[in-house]
Amino acid sequence: MRRETERRLLQIAIAFGCLSPFYFGLRGIFEGPAMLAGIAPGQAPPDLLSHYRYLSGLFFGIGVVLLSCIPRIEVHTARFRWACGAIVAGGLARALGLAMGDSPSAAHHIALIAELGLVPFLVLWQGRVARYFR
Repeated sequence: MRRETERRLLQIAIAFGCLSPFYFGLRGIFEGPAMLAGIAPGQAPPDLLSHYRYLSGLFFGIGVVLLSCIPRIEVHTARFRWACGAIVAGGLARALGLAMGDSPSAAHHIALIAELGLVPFLVLWQGRVARYFR
């Protein structure tokens, strides 16, 4: 595969990946935990609402950081890795919850696969593309 083509495919993959933090981050900011199944609007206590919205804002912010890497993905290795590291840390926390007996929905299991599988793959791919353009 030509280097420029691989770079473009990586940019597209990252742009597609940004849809998750933008969509779920914004939903969490505006809906709070009511965006989750089984939690009715107004049911969550104020501290949970505040914390959920804060974490949703962080998730949205990670999406912004990743989006900022796209135009020159080959030179934004450190920024990209820090943002991805935050996502992997969240995935590790989610995995710990599973080990402690949490039983979230299938959507959360899919998110875990993305956080601990897809994101590290993208980090490796970005490193490969970055090496091409040195």
